[in-house]
Parts: sequence; C-alpha cells; structure tokens
Amino acid sequence: MTRVLLGLVFIAAMLSIYPCRPLEAQENPYFVTYDHNLEEPGSLEIEYFSTFGTQRGGNDFHAFWTEFEYGVNGWWTTELYLDGQTTFHDSTIFTGIKWENRFRPLKREHWINPVLYVEFAHKSDGDKTIKEGEGHDVEADFLTPNSELRKGIKNEVELKLILSSNFKGWNFSQNTLAAKNLANEPWEFGYALAASRPLALKASATRCRFCRQNFIVGAELYGGLGDRHNFGLNDTSHYLAAVGGWNLPSGWTFRLSPGFGLNDNSHKFLLRWGVSREISGFDQLLRRMFRGKS
Repeated sequence: MTRVLLGLVFIAAMLSIYPCRPLEAQENPYFVTYDHNLEEPGSLEIEYFSTFGTQRGGNDFHAFWTEFEYGVNGWWTTELYLDGQTTFHDSTIFTGIKWENRFRPLKREHWINPVLYVEFAHKSDGDKTIKEGEGHDVEADFLTPNSELRKGIKNEVELKLILSSNFKGWNFSQNTLAAKNLANEPWEFGYALAASRPLALKASATRCRFCRQNFIVGAELYGGLGDRHNFGLNDTSHYLAAVGGWNLPSGWTFRLSPGFGLNDNSHKFLLRWGVSREISGFDQLLRRMFRGKS
C-alpha cells in the first residue's frame, strides 16, 4: 500500500506540469472546516497535507494525506483521500482511504449557504490526521503502537451540515458532524467553526505573487461532542488554530496552521501545512488524451 500511495503522489506531481488558468476565487486556508465553495466543474485539484502532533507519554507523529478533488458539476464535488502516518521511533503505515462528496442545494449565493457532506471511510485505528473533532477521541488513544493500531479496521460513514457566509470580505463557516462506525457503534458528533479574511479586498491592477489580496488569514475552533449515549463535552478534545493561506496566480495554494489543545484530553500542539494545485479543464484534457488513442 505504501508503494501505491507513492505512485499516486508521483502521478499527482506529473499532472501538475499541465498549465492551469488563474484562480477566479481565493481559497480559504482551513484544514478542518469546510466552506460552501465547491471545485470548478471539470477541474481537478491535487492536494497534499501534513499534521505534526506532540504526544504526552508517547512518541510524536507526522500524519499525511493526499487529496484528489474533482468538480463533477456546479452542485457536486467529489474527492478521494489517501492517508498515512509516521510515529517517531515506531513505524510508517498506510491508514486508510476515504471517498467524500459535497452537494450544494442552492445555486446562487445567499446570506447563509448550506452544503451537504457525505463521506465513506475505510481506515485503521492508526489514523492520526485529526481531520475533525469526533465523539470521545482523546490524546490517549494515540499511545498504542502502530503494530496494534493497524489491526483495527473500521468502515465509517460521516455526515456534515456545512453552513457558510461571506460578509464584507470575511468568510464565516460552521460544520456540524455526525459519524457512525458501521460495526454497530453509536453515532458520534463533532463541530468546527472558522473565520477568515484576505489581507486586502481590492485586487491589484497587475498580476503579482506577493500582493496582499493573495494572503488570507483566520482561525479555526473544532472538537468532539460525544456520542448518542453520552452527548456533550465530557471526555472530548478541543483545538484552536490560526490558519493562513497564500494563493498564487499560477493556481498553487500554500497553507499553514499552528494549533493548540484547549483541555487535558487534547494534544498540546499540532502543526499543519499543505500545498495544492488546481488543474482547470481536466475533463477536456482527458477527452483529448483518449481521443488521441482511439
């Protein structure tokens, strides 16, 4: 599986050599929270993200994942995730695959824009991406060695209601999460809140890399809300993180986010970083490739 993962990352790097048009909209720098923006129809975005986490009583870790996000049409974006992690002084393991779909029921921009999110995940207990706050997940769950964590395999369905608004350059987003392990486990719940704004709202008259409008800063707050049998803040973890993004005219986006645990159940420190590139007209590129072979 490690070879498969490396192979797909290599394919992503090769695809990135194809030209892409300048971005029409700035991407928000969130790592956990989703806003209402979907991928452009026919475009493919390739993304790589990492999370470094400290571990009290155990070894620190580096979790990483690759995303392939495709805009099917104006109201549907689908995405494939490949996840892995390295626990220092332990091992590196492949932790799972996820298939995500986001649906936007309202076509035009509104004061509040809802998006429906459905994800299916096939993953091991070794997943350390901390891509969301969920149920009673706490720092102590990460102390088990990878050799044991990789044996626990689960199939999970995750649902989210995404509510997002744009106001005077600001984006405000709120996610409500419900997830269920299909092995007869109770529903688990979580939340994420985020806000961000570009450093400048007025676009420059010339194309530039370091213009203030290319930089977006904000913050995220996220955590678990227990499960169906024990809903609430008891035995849950919560995080507050600063987020920053740099959107280049060439289609590349860089993100950085230092985060901090807010209670004793949380990791004290999480550092996330990521890079992505949008390939516009990817559907047309595929048509030309297959037409040339026929």
